[in-house]
Amino acid sequence: MSETLGFIGLGNMGSPMAQNIMKAGFSIIVHDARESAVEGFVKQGAKSAASPSELASTVETIFLSLPTPPIVEAVALGENGIASGSSIKRVVDLSTTGPKMAASIAERLKERGIRWIDSPISGGVGGARAGTVAVMFSGSHEDYSELTPVLEAIGKPFYVSDTPGLAQTMKLVNNMLSAAAMVLSSEAIVMGAKAGLDPKIMVDVINAGSGRNTATMQKFPNSILPRTFDYGFATGLMHKDVQLFMQEAERMGLSLEACRTVLDAWQKAVDELGPDSDFTRIVTLEEEKYGVEIRDRSGGND
Repeated sequence: MSETLGFIGLGNMGSPMAQNIMKAGFSIIVHDARESAVEGFVKQGAKSAASPSELASTVETIFLSLPTPPIVEAVALGENGIASGSSIKRVVDLSTTGPKMAASIAERLKERGIRWIDSPISGGVGGARAGTVAVMFSGSHEDYSELTPVLEAIGKPFYVSDTPGLAQTMKLVNNMLSAAAMVLSSEAIVMGAKAGLDPKIMVDVINAGSGRNTATMQKFPNSILPRTFDYGFATGLMHKDVQLFMQEAERMGLSLEACRTVLDAWQKAVDELGPDSDFTRIVTLEEEKYGVEIRDRSGGND
C-alpha cells in the first residue's frame, strides 16, 4: 500500500499501534480529542486533521482505536463524523464495539458507499507497543489482502469472516477468557497466600504447571507482585467487554452461568474501584476481604 492512512484514537492502545504503522513506512494523518496526543505525532512527521470529517475528506482508509461503542458510533456517524467525509472508502475499527454495534454501523455506512471493517485487537498495551497483538479481521478478502501489510505492522492478523461483527464476537470470546483468568487467579492466589504460601513462588509454580494463564504469566509478574498496578487497561473497559459478551450470549438464548459470575465480579470491581482504575487492582478486593497482600517478598532475589 502506498496511500496515506488516517488514524483516529491515540490512547494507550492506539498510540503505539499508530507508531508502528509509521515505523513500517506508512504515511498517516491523525486525529484525537486530545491535542497533546496529536502534537506528539506531528513532531514525528505525521499530519493532523481537525475532525473525523476533515480526515475522511483527505484519505480513503481510516483506522480507529476508541474506548467505547458510543464513541465509535459518534466518530463514524455523528456530527463532523467520518460519514460526512468526501474521500473515505473504508474504515477499519480496531476497537471493541460488540457484534451488534459493528453490524449496525456497517449497514448504515454501506448506504453511503463506505465499507466498515471490524478488526479488534488483543494483546494488551505491551503487545501494542511490540507489534505482537492478535488482529482479528471481518471484511472482504480483497480488503484483507490490501490491508495485510498495515495489519502486520500492528501485529499478527487473522482473517475471521466476511460477515460484519464476527471479528467482534471473536474478540469478546477472547476477552471473556482473559477476564475470567484475572478473577479466578486473584481468588486462587489470595487463598494460597492466606494459607502461608509466598505469592511469587506460587506464580512461578503455576506458570511452570497446568494452571498458567495470561493473568499469572503477565499481569501478576508485571503489575501485581511489584504493586505497581500499571498494566494499562482500565477496569471499566474490561467490564464493558464482559458485558458485551453476555449481551450477545443472551441475544443468542444462552445463559452461561459461569460467565455471568465473571461479569458480576467485574461489576463489583467497577463499583468499588472505579472504572478508571487499572484492571489489575481487582486482586485488591480479595486482599482486603481476607487480610493478605499479594507481593513479591524476594526483594529482587530469586
